[in-house]
Amino acid sequence: MNVLLDTHVLVWWYLDSPKLPAAFRKHLERLESRGEQAYVCAISLWEIARLAERGRLQLNRTVDELLETLENDPLFSVVPISAKMAAESTRLGPSFHKDPADQLIAATARCLGLRLMTCDEAIRRSNGVALL
Repeated sequence: MNVLLDTHVLVWWYLDSPKLPAAFRKHLERLESRGEQAYVCAISLWEIARLAERGRLQLNRTVDELLETLENDPLFSVVPISAKMAAESTRLGPSFHKDPADQLIAATARCLGLRLMTCDEAIRRSNGVALL
């Protein structure tokens, strides 16, 4: 099953955080062991840079090194934002919350037919995107 990771899931995976649900961890480990990929929306890289800049993300390396590692990790395919995704981000419905990054992430999942791996309750309640 193809999945797109929400930004927090990606960060938790890299930090080996106990916040990452066991089911998500197992799914990613399974993909990794099979040589398969999970997907990451390019906006997540920007979100990570902003979190680091604001001191809300503590890293054991520079943000540049982390972002380069993410881009080169064979587990992940970073998906650029397309015109179709930008337009789709405006069609998530009134129950979807107004965070533009989350809108683009959800739109990316919808456009590519991926399930979104997220713990964000507002996204999960919105019924705007298929979830893992």
